[in-house]
Amino acid sequence: MTKKSFTLLLSSLLTLSMLSACGGNNNKEAAATKDPGASTGTNTTATTDPAAEPEKPTEIKIMLPLNTTDTPPDTIKNEVEKLTNTKLTYQFFPADTYEEKLNSSFATGSLPQVTYLKNQTTFLQMKEAIKDGQFWEIGPLLSEFPNLNKLKPEILNNTKVDGKLYTLYIGRPLARQGIIYRKDWADKLGLKAPANTEELFAMAKAFTEQDPDGNGKKDTIGVVDRNELVYGAFKTVSSWFGTPNNWAEKDGQLAPEFTFPQYIDTMDFFKKLREGGYMNQDFAATSKTDAVNMFTSGKAGLYIGGSMQDIDSLNKDLIKNVPDAVLDTHSMVAGPDGKFAQWMIPGYNNVVLFPKSAVKDEAELKKILKFFDYMMTPEVSNLMYWGIEGTHYTVVDGKAKATDNKELIEREVKGFKDSVIGEYETNGMYQSLNVLPGRIHAEELVLENVKYGVADPTAALDSATYTSKGVELQQIIADATYKYMYGQLDKAGFEKEVENWKSRGGAKIIEEYNAAYKK
Repeated sequence: MTKKSFTLLLSSLLTLSMLSACGGNNNKEAAATKDPGASTGTNTTATTDPAAEPEKPTEIKIMLPLNTTDTPPDTIKNEVEKLTNTKLTYQFFPADTYEEKLNSSFATGSLPQVTYLKNQTTFLQMKEAIKDGQFWEIGPLLSEFPNLNKLKPEILNNTKVDGKLYTLYIGRPLARQGIIYRKDWADKLGLKAPANTEELFAMAKAFTEQDPDGNGKKDTIGVVDRNELVYGAFKTVSSWFGTPNNWAEKDGQLAPEFTFPQYIDTMDFFKKLREGGYMNQDFAATSKTDAVNMFTSGKAGLYIGGSMQDIDSLNKDLIKNVPDAVLDTHSMVAGPDGKFAQWMIPGYNNVVLFPKSAVKDEAELKKILKFFDYMMTPEVSNLMYWGIEGTHYTVVDGKAKATDNKELIEREVKGFKDSVIGEYETNGMYQSLNVLPGRIHAEELVLENVKYGVADPTAALDSATYTSKGVELQQIIADATYKYMYGQLDKAGFEKEVENWKSRGGAKIIEEYNAAYKK
C-alpha cells in the first residue's frame, strides 16, 4: 500500500531548541545531543528564513506489546512528538495475545511501518520472513545516524540474519538473574547466603522445616518457582551446575544443553527439592503472578531466576503483609566443581523491524530511522523511559528517582518505557537511583555476574529447522524435563525423549548449527 511521504526537515529554531534541551538535561557528552539529521545524507539543511513554513511532521505508525492493563494516555506521546517533529500513532496490543496479533497482521500484510516483536522467540519465528525479503535491511544505513551508530556492535551481531542487520534492539543487562531471599529468615536461622548448590538446598530445607516466620506452624516453603524453564529458577540453577547456555561443544561439535550430564544433575536437584517438600509442589502449573503472590504473602523464602532487580516490587508488596521482612539478593553460587558460572542473554529482550509492506522506499525508511536516532538522545530516551521530570521522576545525584505515585507511572509511562532503543550507555538516559540495600546489592551483582558469564554460541547463528520447528520441538524437552522432576520419567525415559526430539528435526538443527558454526 502506497503511503504519502513527508519530508523531515527541522527548522533552525527546532534544531536550536533540541540542542539546548539536550545540553541542559543530562550529564552526558554534548555529542550525544547534536542534531542527528546533520549527517544522515538526507535533505536536512535547515532554513534560516524566519518566514519559512514549518516542516510537516513525519507520520509513523508503531505496533508494540502492552505489558500493563490499560493503554497509556497521550501524555508522553505528545511530548515525544514535539521533540522529534513527528506524528505518532501507537497501536498497543496486550502482551499475552501479542504473538497472535503479530502473526495475523503479518499474514494480511497490515503490519505498520514500525513493528516491535514480543521477545527473542518471536524474532526467531520471523527469521524466515526476514530472509524472504519482507523487511528492510538497515545495517548499511546506521553509519548515517550518529546516535544509532552508538548501538553495541556485539549485540547488533546477535540479531543479524545471514550476516545482515534488519533490527534495532531494546537492550538489557547480560546477566541479571540470581536469588532474592528472606534475609530476616536467614539471620534468624543463622544462615549465610548460599556459597554453593549444597548450601542452597540446605537453605531451602531450613526455610521449610525450621519455622522461620516464628508462628509455630509448618506453613512456609523454601523455593517458590513457576512454569518457566528459562526465566524461572531452572536455567539459573542449571548454570550453577555447569550446564551450557543452550549449546556448547561436545565431542568436537555443538550439542544442545539437555544432552549434557549437568542438565540431568539440575533436574535431580529440583526433583529432590520437590520430593522433600522444600518448594511448591505444582511449580510446573504455577504462573508468575501466583509465584510472586506466594513470595510476597510471606510463605516462601527463595525466589530464583528472572531478574534480581525485581526486588523493589517484591519488597514493596511483601512489607504490606510482613512489615518487618528484609530481602537481599545473591548470585555467586558455586557448582559441585567449585566453579562459578552465569548464563547470559544476547544483550536484548526485543527488537524492532521495518516491513516493506508499510515502508515504501529507502527515503521513508531514513525518516523513520531519524525518529529512532532522536530516541537515542538523552532528553527523548529519558522522557520515554522515566516520564516527565517533576511529575514522574526527579533527578538526584545525577540519577533518576521515580516518584511515589507508582500507579501514575504505570499508567502513563510503562507502555513507552518498554520501547526505548539501546541502553543507558548508548542512549544517555539516567540510571536509577536505588535506595533499597538489596537493590543496590543487586546492581553490584549484575556487574559481577558478567565476569563469569557464559554466552550462547548459537545466538548469532541460523538454523532453518530451528526457525520453523524449534519452538514446537523444544516443547518435547520442556515436557520431559518437568516429568523427570515430578518423578514421572527416569533417566532412560528422559533420554528417550531426547532421541524423539532428534528424530523429529532436532538432528537437523544440530547439523545446521554446526555447519554455520564452522563457517
